[in-house]
Amino acid sequence: MAEKQFNQEFKGYRLQRGIKSISANSGVYGIYRCVYNEDKDSVNLKQLIYIGKADDLYERLNKHEKWNDFLSYLKKEEQICICYTFVDKQYNERVEAALINSNQPPENTEFKNAFPFDKTIVNCTGNHKFIRTSNIVERN
Repeated sequence: MAEKQFNQEFKGYRLQRGIKSISANSGVYGIYRCVYNEDKDSVNLKQLIYIGKADDLYERLNKHEKWNDFLSYLKKEEQICICYTFVDKQYNERVEAALINSNQPPENTEFKNAFPFDKTIVNCTGNHKFIRTSNIVERN
C-alpha cells in the first residue's frame, strides 16, 4: 500500500435525534458533547468523544452499541452531536485510523497508539470542530 491522500468534507452537526435522516452511505463520523441553543437552532460543541467508521452510516449510528458510553460523558444540559463525511468503503478504516491517531478521542482505543497503514494524509473541510484540518499519519 502506498502513500494516500484523502480530502474529506464533513457534514454536521446533527443532534442524536436527527440521525434518522443520515443517509446509508459509507463513511466516518465524529461523536461530540454539545449544548443545543433552541432559540438560535445552533450547537456549541464541547468535546470530541469518539471517531468511528461505517459501511452504512444510517444503520451504524441508529444502532450503535456504545450510546450509553457516549452519554456517560455528558454534563448537565448537554446532548450528543454528530458530524460525518462520506468515504469509499475500501478506505473507511484507513481514514478512521488516521483521524483517531491524529486526534486521540477519549472513547477510542484502537489506532490511538498504532497506525497500520502507509503514510496517510486526511484533509478536512466543512463541520469538524476538534478534528484537525490536516491529519498526516505514518505507519508505526
